[in-house]
Amino acid sequence: MNNAEKFSKLHTDGDTFVMANAWNAGSAVLLEEAGFQAIGTTSAGIAFSHGLPDYQGSLSFDSALSETRKIASAVSIPVSMDAEDGYGETAEEVAGCFAKIVASGAVGAGIEDHPGGGGRALYDIEEAVDRVRAAREAANNLSSHFTLTARAECFLVGQDNAFAESVKRVNRYREAGADCLFVPGIKDLEMIRQLVAEVDGPVNVVMGLSGKSISVAELRDAGVARISIGGSLARATFGLVRNAAREILDQGSFGYAEQQIPDSELCALFSNKN
Repeated sequence: MNNAEKFSKLHTDGDTFVMANAWNAGSAVLLEEAGFQAIGTTSAGIAFSHGLPDYQGSLSFDSALSETRKIASAVSIPVSMDAEDGYGETAEEVAGCFAKIVASGAVGAGIEDHPGGGGRALYDIEEAVDRVRAAREAANNLSSHFTLTARAECFLVGQDNAFAESVKRVNRYREAGADCLFVPGIKDLEMIRQLVAEVDGPVNVVMGLSGKSISVAELRDAGVARISIGGSLARATFGLVRNAAREILDQGSFGYAEQQIPDSELCALFSNKN
């Protein structure tokens, strides 16, 4: 079974799995070593590592794809790319980007319905459906098991009747060929249960954000297929750097060093990947 088949099966085998999100090859290798079955990229984490803000349009498609290619080459487990809104103004451009994503070694990717610009909060639903369909068809031309995740950004942009609109949208995206459905911004467990009940397909939920923590066990009980962590691990890493810098400059101490992985251990780990 190849990685594309493995990743697809993870969404349909009836259990809940956690897909950690990496922002470069090194972080991906550490996540694989820890035991994760699959890795997603995080556009936020990649942008931050390039010294850029997490705004659509700040991180170029070429930069995001380059990091995805490096991540996929560094690990043996499935990798899914955070492809933002498909990096294209038209469905045809989205299709072109997804063809390159499949060729990069990624076995999945996500597309969201929030445009990178133009002053609109969301793509019109029919336009969004066309973009999902274009991504699906482009992937199918190169891979028989590519996992397409479609996101409805209604909660994140403050859409009226966000839950009902999200359900309507992701079910349409499912009809257009999406394999996994994602509605970021829901933090209430009961609403997650309701989402799973009303969505016709595997549901992804993002954890690691602010607010009340929901456990893997609770999300498994709610019927969630996949849990991702978005850019939270990357932000936590940047938090460590900031706190270490403050400790050195403000206190003149180096306590942060107690958390480091020994040089020899990292060298051995990364040598095994080359």
